[in-house]
Amino acid sequence: MGELDGAAVVCHSCKGTGEQHMHFEYEEFAGRQKRDGVTHVFRVNPGICADAGVIVKGGVPIAEWEANPLSVNQIGKEMRAHTCPAWWYQSAEYALKPQWNECRVGGVFSQCRYFASKESCWDKWDMEYGTAPGTAEAEIR
Repeated sequence: MGELDGAAVVCHSCKGTGEQHMHFEYEEFAGRQKRDGVTHVFRVNPGICADAGVIVKGGVPIAEWEANPLSVNQIGKEMRAHTCPAWWYQSAEYALKPQWNECRVGGVFSQCRYFASKESCWDKWDMEYGTAPGTAEAEIR
């Protein structure tokens, strides 16, 4: 039971007994499944529609990803033409999301006054992380 200012509610799961018995059925992981038609892999999708018929810079070809799944984590493999560093790293790796004062806008990332010149934001992000896009030391794990 939980308490708040003297009031309590009986738990809907344990019915007030304080214990539960859980039973899960599942199939053991048997490996990554192949998907027909997949030609390119991105680390995350921050909410942008991806269409197989449209070439989007970033990500890696499926063969490269299958050979090395960490290849999508390299700096420079982001969807830079469509997102800014704050938007991308909010989804990909929050610890790397820039904490710049100029980015602190309410609402939608694409409505930021700097979004139209996001290339300069990526340049700033690259400078702060001290790595050149596509280099081995630029891999983010």
